[in-house]
Amino acid sequence: MKLIYSNENILLVTNMKNLIESTGLEVIIRNEYAHGAIGEISAFDTWPELWLVKESDLAAANAIIESSKQQSSSQWQCQNCKEFNAGSFELCWQCRQAKP
Repeated sequence: MKLIYSNENILLVTNMKNLIESTGLEVIIRNEYAHGAIGEISAFDTWPELWLVKESDLAAANAIIESSKQQSSSQWQCQNCKEFNAGSFELCWQCRQAKP
C-alpha cells in the first residue's frame, strides 16, 4: 500500500477517493476518525490519508490527483458577465451562467 493523498479536510479526501475509485482503482481512507486525538498527538498526524492498495496503480492514481488539482486551481471567465470564477465552479457565482 502507498500513501497518495492527505488533507486536513475529510471532504476533500473523500472526494479524491471517489474520483480514483470511479476509474476502478482501489483505495482506502486511514485516520478518518483520528481528529479526536488532537492534543494527544500532532494535528498533522490526525489528517485523513488516502492509501492506494496496489502500488502498481501509482502512476494512474497520481495522474488523477494532478488533473483534479489543475481543474480546481484554474480560473475561467464568464462569457455573460465577464466575472472570473474558480475552476471548480460549474456556474458563474455572479450571474449563474454555465461554465463554457
